[in-house]
Amino acid sequence: MVSNFSTKDLVSGGIFVLAGAYFAIEALNYEVGTAFRMGPGFMPLLLGSVLVLLGLGVAAGGWNKPDREKPLAPSWRAIALIIGVVVFFGATIRGLGFVPVVFVSAFGAAMASRLNSPVFAALVAVALTVMCTVIFVVGLGMSVPLVGPWLGQ
Repeated sequence: MVSNFSTKDLVSGGIFVLAGAYFAIEALNYEVGTAFRMGPGFMPLLLGSVLVLLGLGVAAGGWNKPDREKPLAPSWRAIALIIGVVVFFGATIRGLGFVPVVFVSAFGAAMASRLNSPVFAALVAVALTVMCTVIFVVGLGMSVPLVGPWLGQ
């Protein structure tokens, strides 16, 4: 039976709405302030609201679009690599330092897709490492060593 809506779009839109609503509601526990004098709850409230609107748009876009695609089997490789990258990042950031951990994490995340080659994943990892170093360490002044004590620094 072909339904009159895309289950994938409705479920993903619903997840966006739920996550956005949660963050927007939790942001109300903090002082919101105004656009010119932002409080700590201003940005979470704004971003949560935007996520709710995005979710409603995604769900509405799937309302009159029938499901014709067969559901894909989960990519266990991608699931394992992404979970592994998150655990690796958290477990080694202080020991290895910012640059090696971001590079390995970005490389692993890029390799989660079977469409990426190792050369492309390495290029993505280098670009993300440079961008993250400039943004977080140089721009925001994050106090984490570029190369950690496990590598002799």
